[in-house]
Amino acid sequence: MNAELIEQSLELAAERCEDLTPLVYARLFAEHPQMEPMFWGDTNWAIRGEMLSKVFSAILDFIGERLYAHTLIQTEVINHAGYDVPPDVFRVFFGTVAATVAEVIGADWTPQIDQAWTELLAQLDFYVTHPNQAETQGTPIPA
Repeated sequence: MNAELIEQSLELAAERCEDLTPLVYARLFAEHPQMEPMFWGDTNWAIRGEMLSKVFSAILDFIGERLYAHTLIQTEVINHAGYDVPPDVFRVFFGTVAATVAEVIGADWTPQIDQAWTELLAQLDFYVTHPNQAETQGTPIPA
C-alpha cells in the first residue's frame, strides 16, 4: 500500500470539500438506510463528525506508525455491536469513506490511488473481521 497516495487523496479531498461528513453519511444512508434511524439523537451532527474524524485519524495512523489504529478498529467493532451495528455494516464504512473521497477528488482519483485504497481497505478489513485482540495479538500486521 502506498501511504503517500492515501495521504495525497485525503489532502485533495480536504482542499475541495470543507466537511466530508454530510457526503459520507449521505452515501452510507443511501447504501444502508437501516443505519440512519440509529442517529436520531445526533441532531447537530456532532457524533457523525466525531466518528468520521476518528476514522481519518485511524487511517493516518494505520498507513503511518500503526501505533493504535488496529486496536481501535477492533474495539469499535465490539462497541458498535452494542448499538446493533453489525460487523458487515461497520466494515463498509471505510469503503464508504474511500468512495466519497474518490467522488470529491474526481479525475485526480488515479488507478494508483485506487490501488492504494484497495490495499488499505483489505488490511483494515482484517481487523474489522477479527475483533478479538487475543486472537490477533502477535499476528504480523498485514503490510
